[in-house]
Amino acid sequence: MQITERTEENIPIISISGDIDLESSPKLRAFLKPKSSQKTPKLLLDFGGVNYIDSSGLATLIEYFQAVQSFGGKLTLASLSPRVKNVFEIVRLEQIFSLHPDVPSALAALKA
Repeated sequence: MQITERTEENIPIISISGDIDLESSPKLRAFLKPKSSQKTPKLLLDFGGVNYIDSSGLATLIEYFQAVQSFGGKLTLASLSPRVKNVFEIVRLEQIFSLHPDVPSALAALKA
C-alpha cells in the first residue's frame, strides 16, 4: 500500500493505492493518527487506487471517524471501486461515511 498526501483548497487529500488489509492497515492507522491528534477539521481519502479492503481496514477508518467526532472533524471518501464500495454497503458503512464518485464531488461536499 502506498499513501501520498496533497492539499487542495486547504483540505488534505490522502491518495491510497494498493490493498488495505491486515498487513497494511497499521500503516494507514499510523498515518491517520496524527491527523486526529492535530484535530484536522476536514480530510479526504482518495480510494482511486484501492482494489481491496478488509475488516481491519474498515476498523482503521471507523477508529479515525470516531476520534474526530469529538471536535466535529469531517471525513469523506472518494473514487471507490465498485468492489470496495460494495464492502462498505454490505456492512452499511455508507450510512456513516460520506462516499463520493470522485475527488471534485468529495471536495465540494467538504466545503459545503
